[in-house]
Amino acid sequence: MTKPMIDKGQDFDPTETPTGKYKAGKIREDNLANILSAAEEEFVQHGFRGASIQAIADRAGLPKANVHYYFKSKSNLYVTILNNIITLWNDFFDTITEDDDPAEALDAFIRKKVALSYSHPRASKLFAMEVIQGAPHLKDYFRSDMRTWVRARAQVMESWIAQGRMGKVDPVQVIFLIWSSTQHYADFDTQVLTIMNRAEYEHDMVENIANFLSQVILTGCGLTPPHLKG
Repeated sequence: MTKPMIDKGQDFDPTETPTGKYKAGKIREDNLANILSAAEEEFVQHGFRGASIQAIADRAGLPKANVHYYFKSKSNLYVTILNNIITLWNDFFDTITEDDDPAEALDAFIRKKVALSYSHPRASKLFAMEVIQGAPHLKDYFRSDMRTWVRARAQVMESWIAQGRMGKVDPVQVIFLIWSSTQHYADFDTQVLTIMNRAEYEHDMVENIANFLSQVILTGCGLTPPHLKG
């Protein structure tokens, strides 16, 4: 998958000492993390149109010029956040091969996606809002990089099916199912937590969700989930 397109602006001018370079690098890292976190919240609360660089800077506790130092525009910052979550979601599944165990690979993918719905709920909601609105910032990406990525992963699963190591299912639909079922717990957390009478997700609940989804999806693919093997 294409990695995040972060515009880092001009380089800092630290001192030539190792300590100076380390401090400058640490400042850059902390500022980027702070800006991205503030931007996620601002975009989720107000959408792309309603958010502003000034509001993001205020939320991050930084001057507006600092945000522009790292990101040339609001659009650049917004797309960076979207690309970050896509990379996090699918990075592990990039490396699957025909020689991998189908059950272990799919189980690991499901568990990682559930964990990220727990740890990065705002980014997931932002992605959902973008898609619901017709993906104006990601449409070209979907048509090119993401389409290519899905087809490549589907080819690996088709190989598993041809080898008799996995049930005869539609690999693309399996990917869609994993994406949608795992992201549901972030995008609709208010609904899920209210119905389950929980204030927030806790470790045992996240583990139970992962076990359940792994069992349902893998069983439907003719596989035995690793956690159910004797």
